[in-house]
Amino acid sequence: MILWQWLDRPGHEASRVDGTTLSGAAVFSHDRTPVRLDYAIVCDPNWITLRAEVTGWIGDRSVSIAIEANDGRWTLNGEPQPRVDGCIDVDLNFSPCTNLLPIRRLGLAIGNEAPVRAAWLRFPSMQLEPLSQTYHRLGETEYRYTSGDGSFSAELTVNEQGMVVDYAGVWQAVAGAGAELKIEN
Repeated sequence: MILWQWLDRPGHEASRVDGTTLSGAAVFSHDRTPVRLDYAIVCDPNWITLRAEVTGWIGDRSVSIAIEANDGRWTLNGEPQPRVDGCIDVDLNFSPCTNLLPIRRLGLAIGNEAPVRAAWLRFPSMQLEPLSQTYHRLGETEYRYTSGDGSFSAELTVNEQGMVVDYAGVWQAVAGAGAELKIEN
């Protein structure tokens, strides 16, 4: 289990791993509007996404998303999503939790890197888009994450379970696995 604090906006997220299921809740502000999103992601034993659910609200707009991945074919609320067919991972744009999926699945040795094509659930539109990503393992607990063909890059520090504890400038773990409790005044 882990609790993150957003660094670039008001908000927190709590997440936990139970077997190959990742679940949690994010509560934050977007454009001065309160947001609450609960999620559950189920993977196979190789950390390949099988399905994901996201429920909650963005201001007065209700969110109810059901994503299914079946042999590389994706659906969003039952509608085929051919743009993301062939993706292995789901990526929740509002959360650091989904970095765990390729980190665990790839098992990179220090110094190695690998490309990933994720089905990116974009916030706030809540639509699936393909997102090219690269994970480069820099050290025992450090990765360089790039996406959007290099337009975004961040250094990630992970705990021994592969959960992000520091997502440079965006999220910081404040409690849970591998995080030191930080209280700011």
